[in-house]
Amino acid sequence: MEHRQQWGNSSPNHQRLYDEESAGCAAGDGTGAGASSSDNPFDIPSKNVPPERLKRWRQAALVLNASRRFRYTLDLKKEEEREQMRRKIRAKVQVIRAALLFKEAGENVKPGTPKIPSAPPVGYGISAEKLTALTRDHDLLSLQEHGGINGLSNLLKTNLEMGINGDDLDVAGRRNAFGANTYPRKKGRSFWTFLWEAWQDLTLIILMIAAALSLGLGIKTEGLKEGWYDGGSIAFAVLLVIFVTAISDYRQSLQFQNLNEEKRNIHMEVIRDGRRVNVSIFDIVIGDIIPLKIGDQVPSDGVLISGHSLSIDESSMTGESKLCHKDHKMPFLMSGCKVADGYGVMLVTAVGINTEWGLLMTSISEDTGEETPLQVRLNGVATFIGIVGLSVAAAVLAVLLARYFTGHTQNADGTTQFIKGQTSFKNAFNGAIKILTVAVTIVVVAVPEGLPLAVTLTLAYSMRKMMADKALVRRLSACETMGSATTICSDKTGTLTLNQMTVVEACVGGQKLDPIDNSQQLSSVLLSLLNEGIAQNTTGNVFKPENGGSIEVSGSPTEKAILSWGVKMGMVFADLRKSSSILHAFPFNSEKKRGGVAVKVDSEVHLHWKGAAEIVLASCSSWFDQDGAIQPLNEDKVSQFKKSINDMAEQSLRCIAFGYRSYDIEIVPDEDQIDQWVLPEDNLVLLGIVGLKDPCRPGVKSAVEICKVAGVEVRMVTGDNIQTAKAIALECGILDSKDSATEPTIIEGRVFRAFSDKEREEIAPKISVMGRSSPNDKLLLVQALRKKGHIVAVTGDGTNDAPALHEADIGLAMGIQGTEVAKESSDIIILDDNFASVVKVVRWGRSVYANIQKFIQFQLTVNVAALIINVVAAVSSGNVPLNAVQLLWVNLIMDTLGALALATEPPTDHLMHRPPVGRREPLITNIMWRNLVVQALYQVIVLLILNFDGKNLLRLKNETEEHADLVKNTFIFNTFVLCQIFNEFNARKPDQMNVFSGITKNHLFMGIIGVTAVLQVLIIEFLGKFATTVRLNWRLWLVSIAISFVSWPLAIIGKLIPVPTRPFGEYFKNKSWRQDFSQAGEVAAINN
Repeated sequence: MEHRQQWGNSSPNHQRLYDEESAGCAAGDGTGAGASSSDNPFDIPSKNVPPERLKRWRQAALVLNASRRFRYTLDLKKEEEREQMRRKIRAKVQVIRAALLFKEAGENVKPGTPKIPSAPPVGYGISAEKLTALTRDHDLLSLQEHGGINGLSNLLKTNLEMGINGDDLDVAGRRNAFGANTYPRKKGRSFWTFLWEAWQDLTLIILMIAAALSLGLGIKTEGLKEGWYDGGSIAFAVLLVIFVTAISDYRQSLQFQNLNEEKRNIHMEVIRDGRRVNVSIFDIVIGDIIPLKIGDQVPSDGVLISGHSLSIDESSMTGESKLCHKDHKMPFLMSGCKVADGYGVMLVTAVGINTEWGLLMTSISEDTGEETPLQVRLNGVATFIGIVGLSVAAAVLAVLLARYFTGHTQNADGTTQFIKGQTSFKNAFNGAIKILTVAVTIVVVAVPEGLPLAVTLTLAYSMRKMMADKALVRRLSACETMGSATTICSDKTGTLTLNQMTVVEACVGGQKLDPIDNSQQLSSVLLSLLNEGIAQNTTGNVFKPENGGSIEVSGSPTEKAILSWGVKMGMVFADLRKSSSILHAFPFNSEKKRGGVAVKVDSEVHLHWKGAAEIVLASCSSWFDQDGAIQPLNEDKVSQFKKSINDMAEQSLRCIAFGYRSYDIEIVPDEDQIDQWVLPEDNLVLLGIVGLKDPCRPGVKSAVEICKVAGVEVRMVTGDNIQTAKAIALECGILDSKDSATEPTIIEGRVFRAFSDKEREEIAPKISVMGRSSPNDKLLLVQALRKKGHIVAVTGDGTNDAPALHEADIGLAMGIQGTEVAKESSDIIILDDNFASVVKVVRWGRSVYANIQKFIQFQLTVNVAALIINVVAAVSSGNVPLNAVQLLWVNLIMDTLGALALATEPPTDHLMHRPPVGRREPLITNIMWRNLVVQALYQVIVLLILNFDGKNLLRLKNETEEHADLVKNTFIFNTFVLCQIFNEFNARKPDQMNVFSGITKNHLFMGIIGVTAVLQVLIIEFLGKFATTVRLNWRLWLVSIAISFVSWPLAIIGKLIPVPTRPFGEYFKNKSWRQDFSQAGEVAAINN
């Protein structure tokens, strides 16, 4: 346990058992000593939390303002309503399909015929209503009546190959005629809603009632001129708290709304005027031609133009997990569904609210929130502190009332406040109201209602800043969890490398091409087949402008590199695509690591395969020489080709091979059976091997080094050749030297998956590089690491990465190369695909946790000091030095302003020089307890001395009794507030000596400190009637500042006090603590 407390992630099982493990931080966070997570309602998993667990912590929390406290948590009632709406719309889809089948089978009636014909928009041959009905009802007969896909494209003024014209006028015209691809969203809550919610606090309501009673009695007793001060000042202070709270909450809400907009804004490729362009999903219009590939989200309703092995996951609409194969018999595509396999091209026929998806999103568009584990734990802390605070307030109320009504409470002039039988009912009632007001105000200060909301504040701030650091947070809890990450399993391509591939080496016809585009070395037969394979076996595209501009190549980085090389070799893409037709395709598969296509050329059929060099080579039985003759592939030649592959791989090149074979056209399956045709992949003829260079990203080596220093292990998981992976890992610093590149440090996916579960668990922590891995190997690695107690972050971009992204503690999808399926399974999207951005996310994750701890330390110091001072004074003298208005001002500093100042501290390099934050680590660490006790004890001692002997110390003997008391209480109030302002600096760096480092970069902190100080001066000097204070002379101001200033050197001295490594809560369970204190001095030195 000692080691675990110090390093936070060293215990073999403590991280993985996050959901089941004992909440050993009980004494640290106040949620019950030694309670296991099954008993502790404030301990929830970071992902996939059952509704029962969510209900439990809500019921257990002590809440004064439920509407505010639960604002950013999941609204369980609304979530159930959303699910019911989904079921209704899914049922509607099923009913439409059932009715369609019934009519076709039983009545032979053409379904989907509009009852009321509507005129088409000017310039188009079909109306929006007919288009919507055609797609919604999956009306194949209506499609055929309109001339099939060709006829429909003519009606929509669209070229099936070139797309729409695409200029601003054309797009605007289509949007006006058929609607935009957007749907109405419920407006975000207004400022007045937040204002109303801030009113709902039970204590504030009681204070307002007390203020109203005090106001009425004061005016009746002393007249309007003097009688309104007591009640009016309390009412004004309450209103100030409400307005500041509402403004802060409203600003947070706006930030979340902006981030939600970013999440919805998907970008896709569309074909306009012959070229592929990236547009927002909201800018898609009727008539657009959209290429679809595996992992894409279907952006609108539409009809399939052409496709190969195209399977769609329609579960988001139908609720059924069965994949739907799309072809000319079933060409209709529904918006919001995902491409599970294959590729194709679609024509957009319905957008926005005219789609079932648009209807669904309109109905459930309101975000119902999400709670995070840290937020729930803080509710536990707030509940614990609140119970203590309520108990103290009740005790103070009882003591003050007892002293008052027994005649032991005196006025400033020494007269007794209540004399039985002499004091009027009005005066007695007014005295009781003042006592109640003080007690309720203590509750306001004691119950840290804003503590859980500080999480949403720091998360909102962090998410906004993370956007600038190229990270889009999809799930709030991922921010927190990232701070606990102990390992990052990263892809190679595009994350550790630039994803800017170029062919730099080529071996064709058994010879190395020099230069690589020297097609003169090759026979016409070999060159023709090679170009044919490059042009047809691709999902990319080559666009040559008619005006003779530069050629535009689109597709994935690998496809673009190969197509660009083909163009240099003399390939004319458009001509090759026209001169041959694709019969069937096997899209590239990350499991098999190759993709194939069957092409009909005149009366012949050619099969072309492309993929991982050693895998394609293993499928070849012969090879083309430079003269175009087919030669048998003997062992010597295989060894020669393998050596070429290894040589390329050792230069960190990605090796791709091209294979070909002819096929008898007579045995090609007919049109009805061709979709089930499994393309032969044996007896291939090797056409050539190319090496693609993808340089390491600048700064990736230093980013990996930062992770190592921070105790975060970086592991590369790639589908590339093991030698390529090794070379890149050495270049990136993941491997220290070639000597360390031995199994199991570097391992192939097939070897890893062959181990038993137990063996994988033992080996997984030792793995630094996994080459030739499949997505399932990545999933197995994640599972093994989590079982060993690691908090795992995983990067992924492909559809098949979705299970690993979902399984990991934090799934990081790539924003540029990532598919929509991968993004939806992720928790955070890395917008620039850069590993350095992943490291920044780790920094922000640690910053969230650190900022919350700073705020907790600051707030609890104020809590403890204010409670002790008022309780001791109340019990001993029957009066409290801090009245209701003053306590409300302290609450404002402590709660809203304190959270703004401390929860928005930017991350520092210091965060990356400490180990990961253990998720079972107490929220209030031993270091925080030490700092808190030192400061609170100092404040309590000084202020109690002033309370009991302040008149002597401040030389007020010559003043009247009443004025002396006012000066003394004002001085106590002023000193107390200034102590909090000075202590706010200490809270910035709980474990560092220099609390001022980086302070000039945090403008918000400096601004809040400045505003607080100015307001305090105004309250003391000009608002005496309002706060029951008097002006202080400059000497008293200096003394007040001097007393507060002592908290800075005191903090430095306090940090020299050693603390045990074991959390304080553990001492209640185990008495063997001497060893901890013997190590404490060393730990203090390390922390400082």
